[in-house]
Order: sequence, then structure tokens, then C-alpha cells
Amino acid sequence: MSKVPTVIHWFRLDLRIHDNLALRNAINEAENRKHHLRPVYFIDPEIKSKVGVNRLRFLIQSLQDLDSNLKKLNTRLFVIRGNAIDDLPKLFDKWQVKFLTSQVDIDPIYVQQDEVIDEIAEKKNIFVVRRVQHTVYDGQSVLKKNNGNVPMTYQKFLSLVQDIQVKECVEITKEVSDQCKPKDVDSKKYDVPTLDELGLDESALEPSKYLGGETEGLSRLNMYMARRQWVCKFEKPNSSPNSIEPSTTVLSPYISHGCLSSKLFYHKLKEALNGMPHTDPPVSLLGQLMWREFYYTAGAGTKNFDKMVGNPVCTQIHWGKNDEHLKAWAEGRTGYPFVDAIMRQLKQEGWIHHLARHMVACFLTRGDLWISWEEGAKVFEDYLLDYDWSLNAGNWMWLSASAFFYKFFRVYSPVAFGKKTDKEGLYIRKYVPELKKYPTAFIYEPWKAPKNIQITAGCVVGQDYPKRIVDHDKIHKENCQKMTVAYRLNKEKKAMKRPHS
Repeated sequence: MSKVPTVIHWFRLDLRIHDNLALRNAINEAENRKHHLRPVYFIDPEIKSKVGVNRLRFLIQSLQDLDSNLKKLNTRLFVIRGNAIDDLPKLFDKWQVKFLTSQVDIDPIYVQQDEVIDEIAEKKNIFVVRRVQHTVYDGQSVLKKNNGNVPMTYQKFLSLVQDIQVKECVEITKEVSDQCKPKDVDSKKYDVPTLDELGLDESALEPSKYLGGETEGLSRLNMYMARRQWVCKFEKPNSSPNSIEPSTTVLSPYISHGCLSSKLFYHKLKEALNGMPHTDPPVSLLGQLMWREFYYTAGAGTKNFDKMVGNPVCTQIHWGKNDEHLKAWAEGRTGYPFVDAIMRQLKQEGWIHHLARHMVACFLTRGDLWISWEEGAKVFEDYLLDYDWSLNAGNWMWLSASAFFYKFFRVYSPVAFGKKTDKEGLYIRKYVPELKKYPTAFIYEPWKAPKNIQITAGCVVGQDYPKRIVDHDKIHKENCQKMTVAYRLNKEKKAMKRPHS
């Protein structure tokens, strides 16, 4: 048991030093009271079975970078192998903890942890401080401005935040004094685990396209913000879902892990746009950041936001169940090359363009396969580097026309949509290499190629590449009919619930 009391900063989705008020509060408390400082992170030894390989590698890289940045401040990261609910209370006693800081997180897993830990902390007389620092705005304040109701449209959300002053970022510049360092500060048992230790063979993975961590996140941000013309002219719908190199910033994984402060991004954008003609939300870069804020506010104010049943904003739809189709979609074996290329890129690299996400999400749900958006959300949770609880649920509801977006008759074509930005099918040739020798005329529709052309291209449909699992032209019309019925039933149910005057 430690003789000197301890202050803990509990890192979760705030893997950075810059603009981390909760961490600064912990440092100040330790310094003022001459207590030991321990910045901790809990990693589940079984994490390999719960998080996709690309995201796990990104997380480990981010933790290594965080540890190295903390060392520059004369402290370190204490990685605890275990889970917070079981192990944090033990550390409260072992380290004589008097003060605990963390950021406010709205993911159900963290909300549940906070409830349990707060109760224990109160009994042990430990002071807990939580800071809103994962978003630009405080979602609870935005909801309060709207009488406790979730703003159901993006424009409504923008009108609620337009006069809110965004706070400046906080910095930590001073080194932590030696008196705040515990005796076991150099103990190897708190080191960031290697992928090997977690049971992952890194050599079997694709090369790391996006390196995790605050250092890389800041460097990417600065690189893009230096391109003022590009920032000012940015329009999301005009960026390409199937360019070989990303046509957007790929800052999302850094923001979702908290390696990069969304508030810093906001201020840097405002700086870049200042005094220049520029595009506006929803299509501008600032508009993209506001979409994130919109979904965070909705997620904070909605029960069961990541489910259909018991979710007050979500249209109840009788989705079908087809494990074979779901598996074919997740593995990029639907027989539609554009859809398959997107899903294979996602699985290999952990990132796909936002409009590519639109394509495959629509295809899985209301467009073609009539499978629940919840199933798609689980696959995205597994594959995405930038998985973010509220954005994942919100975007899946939008694209399945379950909430926020209701024009269900607008369906993405798995053939025409990709051709708009990549007529030659270069993207397909990269990610679905079995089709790379196909003539351009058939690269999006290989089933239309005569048998002799398929043989010459070295890829026979039905043998070397799957046949289409559905006929889009036929099925999307049937699904539109089903959506019409689902909407009508929902409308009738709502009308019955309304009190009669």
C-alpha cells in the first residue's frame, strides 16, 4: 500500500496530451497536494476477440505514442491488464487514491463503468472530476437548449449551436515534478503490451496505412490545414469514394480515439477559413465535424440509440435474416464488384470513404439484402479504425432510412454509383484483383461478359468470382414496397399512441 496518496487520470477515448483538461486537472491536483500522479489505461487481455485487428494495432500504436509523450512530461502511462470495474477499486486501496479524473464518454460501456466506479469512489471518499472534451459542444447543454429533446435534423442542430462560444484549447507545458513520481514508475509490468503479447502476429497483417497516435494525428491535421485553398473549396459530395488514395483527410480515426482534439480541429478550421471565400456546412470540412457533433448529441439524448427496438427515434422495420448474405457482404463476395471492392478495402485497411460507406450500408439494408442495420453496424465496429459508437449507430440509421433520412426510394446503384468517379474501374482492379484483366465495359458487371471474354480475363463468374447474390434491378423495387409498408405501419402506430383531443 502506497504511503503517499495518489491522483489518477483514467485515459479512455482521450489518448492525447493537448487539449486534455481532465489530465491537466489531475497534474495540478498532484502538484498542489504533493501526491503521486498515475495516468492509467485499462486493456482487456481478451481484447483480440473483441476488437478488429486493424483497430487494435492502431490502439497499441496510439498508447505507445501517448506513453512517449507522457515521458516528455516526466511521467508515464500505467497500462493495467484487466478491466476497470474489477481492477480500479483494488488500485483505489493499493495506491491510496484521493482524486480521479477522466473525460465524459457517452458509449454505454463507459457510462456503465462510470456508474459503478462513481458509487465505489463515493464510499471511499475519492473526489471524481469528469470533463467534456471529446466533442466541440457539450451534448447535454445542446439538449437543454432544445427542452431536453433530440434535434432530429442537422439544420435544427446547427441553429442550436450557432451562438455557443467554443472554448479555447488547454495546453500542458510544464514537466511534472519528481515528487509526483511513484516508486514503481519504471516498472515493466505497466508497459504498453505488444501485439504479440495480445496474441496477434503483426507480420500476417497488411502494412499499417494509418499510424496511430497523437503525434501522427497532429501532423496530419497540420498538413491539411496548410492547404488553405483545398480546405476552403472542400465539398464532401465531390470527393471520390473510390480513389486509390483517400480524397478526404482521414482524421476520423485520430478523433475517434481522442488522439486529436475535435476542438483543436474546429479552431484550426476556423483559422484556415478566416477571411477567405469557402464552402459551408453540411458539405464543408467544418460541416463534417458538425455531423459528428449532431450524432453525438442524438446519441447522448436517446435511449437504446444503437438498437432498433426500444429506440424512440428509430423506425421499426421487419428486417429479414440471412446469414449467408451477411457473410458474403462482410467478406466482399456479393458478386457486385464495386460493393466487394469497398468491403475488401475496409477489411484490409480499416478505412473507407464516407460515400463508400453509403453504398455498402444501403446495399445491405433497404437497397438490396434487406438485412438489419444493426448487423451492418456490428461488422463496421469490427473493421473500422474510426469506429465511434454514436456515429456508427446514427449513420446506419440514416442510410437504412430508419431515422434522420426518410427518402427511402433513393437507392444507390452498385453499378452506376462507382462509375461516376472511376469509369475504368481502377479501384475494383486493385481490391478485387481477380477481375483486373476484365475489359472496362464489364468491370462493374462481370456477369454480362460473354464466356470467352471471362475465360480470356482468367476469371469465370460462378467459379473464380461469385455470381450476384441478388438482382439489384429487381430486388430494390421490392424493397421499396416493403419500406412503404413499414413507414405506413409506423405512422399508424404513432397515431394510435397520440392522445385524442
